[in-house]
Amino acid sequence: MSQHFSPFSKEQLIPQEEKLETKKQKGDLFIGLPKETYYEEKRICLTPDAVAAMTQSGHRIVVETGAGEGANFTDQNYSEAGAKIAYNPEEVFGCNIILKIEPPTLQEIKLIKPQSVLVSALQLKTQSKKYFEALASKRITAIAFDFIKDNEGMYPVVQSLSEIAGTASVLIAAELMSTQNKGNGLLLGNIGGVPPAEVVVLGAGTVGEFAAKAAIGLGASVKAFDNSISKLRCLQKSLQKPIYTSTLQPRTLQKALMRCDVLIGAIRGKSRAPVVITDEMVQLMKPGAVIVDVSIDRGGCIETSEVTTHSKPTFEKHGIIHYCVPNIPSRYARTATVSISNIFTPFLLHIAEEGGFENAFRRERVLRSGMYYYHGILTNKAVADWFGLPFSDINLLIL
Repeated sequence: MSQHFSPFSKEQLIPQEEKLETKKQKGDLFIGLPKETYYEEKRICLTPDAVAAMTQSGHRIVVETGAGEGANFTDQNYSEAGAKIAYNPEEVFGCNIILKIEPPTLQEIKLIKPQSVLVSALQLKTQSKKYFEALASKRITAIAFDFIKDNEGMYPVVQSLSEIAGTASVLIAAELMSTQNKGNGLLLGNIGGVPPAEVVVLGAGTVGEFAAKAAIGLGASVKAFDNSISKLRCLQKSLQKPIYTSTLQPRTLQKALMRCDVLIGAIRGKSRAPVVITDEMVQLMKPGAVIVDVSIDRGGCIETSEVTTHSKPTFEKHGIIHYCVPNIPSRYARTATVSISNIFTPFLLHIAEEGGFENAFRRERVLRSGMYYYHGILTNKAVADWFGLPFSDINLLIL
């Protein structure tokens, strides 16, 4: 008698209970947009159009009066979009989710409700240990938008602001070259019969790429320097035209500096920007030339650079005009606001669809990439190492 073998066990052949996928419950978000108090910060995280999209989806938004003025958005714009206008910061910071550009001050952290979610920049280099201890005491879940990676491994907010900074650096240089601004009187463009202005760009990352695009668009002659050959190749591919590129060789770089009218510093580095242009090299530049050091927020890549502000943006050294404002995108607050808002809006709507932040944390690795506090527990190793604080892996906390 032949035996018949079944690929299924006896238990598997018994009718099983049908398991249906449980439907995700949409979470309603309660978001506060406080007015920025940081010096010369004019941006806001959401535009009125973004607020309208959020409120139409059933979410509540509270905007502090005057919060959008720096980006030319009025209280009326936000009110008509469905937001509630608050006339005291306590009401805004009483929301469950706080959206800010700059990190909150210690005084503002006192106003935040315990167990709230904070989304802002981290700006690790300018923070103190007290800031992180204050977040921990309120058991706040904090997300740094400048640390959030997308599915392609890119930093969308940082990239967007870098695009603005790169384009703006050339426009600023063009202004500073005018006779009215006591520059050398050259036009940063290409006029028939007149040699074009020469621009040197240090760094072939996003800032360098958009600086080169802007300069070429105006008709300038561009030379790009970076120690990464692959980045230089990507730059040429992006520009869709061959331009002068070179690694950072001192002799070659010095020759380019002696001839250039504008120098854009856009080299970042891991912690501090490396100084690639020395004081002696700056002295050899043409009188009246312009330096825009976009890397100044990381210490600057030019030895003569010193931090300046939007109200006093320039200084002169060795006859060279220096522009070293760390927060260039805030100069174009409306464009920067629209750019950030375009990233935040789908991000927030997606979180709501997932059932709120708590559920989204469990499902979204992208969201966890930007988190540095989870209910008052530090989850970012860089912060822990920098300030000597205890650290826990977020993947062990979220089950």
